[in-house]
Amino acid sequence: MPPLAPISLILGGARSGKSRFAETLAETSGLEPVYLATGAAHDSEMATRIAAHRARRGAEWRTLEEELELTRTLQDHAGRGRVILVDCLTMWTANLMGGGRNLDLEFRHLIEALPRLGGPVIFVSGEVGLGVVPDNAAARAFADHLGELNQKLAMAAAYVVLIAAGLPLVLKSPNQD
Repeated sequence: MPPLAPISLILGGARSGKSRFAETLAETSGLEPVYLATGAAHDSEMATRIAAHRARRGAEWRTLEEELELTRTLQDHAGRGRVILVDCLTMWTANLMGGGRNLDLEFRHLIEALPRLGGPVIFVSGEVGLGVVPDNAAARAFADHLGELNQKLAMAAAYVVLIAAGLPLVLKSPNQD
């Protein structure tokens, strides 16, 4: 694993291995790992996914849960000696849409806050741009919003990786010329 960048973005499809990759990145950093979960167990399938993620992480992980106020939570908890793993921006975007929030404003606040965070943050997000165009307006709006957020975060991040079949493809690295 490379040295930890101030802002990292790990992208991938569903079940691609992106969370596992991000967890390894955090665990090998030598910093206290903090898992910031944006999803909630609203059904049994999601509860099973959350339980599997928790079981995979060791006792050294501290867990925070926040479905909507991601920027404020990062500002409150990012700091020296710890790395925050946000898993994931896909769920956060869905939560914002479901809550009737202003996504442009929420995304802008997040991007503007990044340079002022006191410690490294690893973001996990779904890559929605590789599939077919969704067949309904709500799904298209979701893909548009998440794609926009991913692009903005990729510009702000020093390290961006796309995970496919558990394998990392480095898209952007601090060591690139």
